[in-house]
Amino acid sequence: MRSAADRSLVDAAPSVYWLEDPARPAPLADLHGPESADLLVVGGGYTGLWAALRAKERDPSVDVVLVEAGHCGDQASGRNGGFASASLTHGFANGLERWPDELGELDRLGATNLAGIADTVRRHGIDCHWERTGELTVATAPHQADELAAHAAELAAAGHDVRLLDRAEVQAQVASPTYVAGLWDRAGTAMVEPARLAWGLRQAVLDAGVRVYEGTKATALERRAGALHVRTRQGEVRARQVLLGTNAFPALLRRLRLMTVPVYDYVLMTEPLSAQQRAAIGWQGRQGVGDASNMFHYYRLTRDDRILWGGYDAVYHYGSRIDRDLEQGRTHERLAGHFFETFPQLEGLRFTHRWAGVIDTCTRFTAFFGTAYDGRVAYALGYTGLGVAATRFGADVALDLLSGEESERTRLRMVRERPLPFPPEPLRYTGVQLTRWSLGRADQRGGRRNLWLKALDRAGLGFDS
Repeated sequence: MRSAADRSLVDAAPSVYWLEDPARPAPLADLHGPESADLLVVGGGYTGLWAALRAKERDPSVDVVLVEAGHCGDQASGRNGGFASASLTHGFANGLERWPDELGELDRLGATNLAGIADTVRRHGIDCHWERTGELTVATAPHQADELAAHAAELAAAGHDVRLLDRAEVQAQVASPTYVAGLWDRAGTAMVEPARLAWGLRQAVLDAGVRVYEGTKATALERRAGALHVRTRQGEVRARQVLLGTNAFPALLRRLRLMTVPVYDYVLMTEPLSAQQRAAIGWQGRQGVGDASNMFHYYRLTRDDRILWGGYDAVYHYGSRIDRDLEQGRTHERLAGHFFETFPQLEGLRFTHRWAGVIDTCTRFTAFFGTAYDGRVAYALGYTGLGVAATRFGADVALDLLSGEESERTRLRMVRERPLPFPPEPLRYTGVQLTRWSLGRADQRGGRRNLWLKALDRAGLGFDS
């Protein structure tokens, strides 16, 4: 006999809900033959689209070409949860641990960056359901409630608009019997439809005069006769400068191959809630929600009151394998079970979509930046699942680096420093699996971290999604 979780997945399509939107634009032509540009952007996700748009906003006369292996926004940028966070450091705690002396400046730049996205959405009329709802972090165990209280005090001392909630208060926001406390960051996160944001940026880029080639995979980067040349399957682009925004996919620079690993993130989408189901969970503030576990879930409401439910497993495959066959699996059944543990009042609700895909993660959990070819190539990578908003900042950093001029961004230690690389196989796979197991054990043992996690903490290393 099937469980309630299994029954809920019977009709779930193995496809990305966001990408099936009728607003999806028609694909653009691929590149055939030679092309040239002042700036070539490789990658049509958020980093590349923001880079192309910001380059034209800085200097409308600059000639920009963007190449994308598939369709713009089809990878991590178009299939994520749609949490646009002001944090540039994968959360306040990670920033406080790594760059305490400049965290105030990073917070200021992050708030300015998020406001810049809202302004772009408004100016270009991007219909992506931008909602400045904030984010609710929920504790489901007593030790998590204690951690949230300490975190709330740190945030408040730094000037963040946060509210600590007890059991009754958090359940008044979102009704789940599993919640024992909550922390509402009321201004630091906006919710957005991720694919529509990417498609809106794509149109803004085209309107600005950028030539965009889809279905055009960049295969090699080299310098010849004083210019940079990027080969594609059926053409080549000659450029003065190149900006790389390839996220989890192999970079054209070999030196970056061990700096990130691709991690599979799994997501479910429910059918629209009925009026009775909506009343049963409350959620009038429509905040994005994440739990305080190491193996955490994230979830949010859509504009038609579906619930997107994702996270928990962050799956790495040996040898950094990326394959469409890995996008469906037992994790979806596990997620469905967790969903009904969190919302037992919604038993009988069905999921309409189930999907997964790779994001990039690095050992410091947050984006890193750099240059190559005497400063003529720049990159921004390693967003570790928190790139919906931070990619705009990353694009600005990469453009600053290409300009060769110091800026308030390039002076940051966060920008000047690099994370440690992951080790080669088989140590990489072994280390990732041991870390995932240890994080799960810590959740089960009241947050107590074993010797392996303590050693990673001392070294400033980790693995996250």
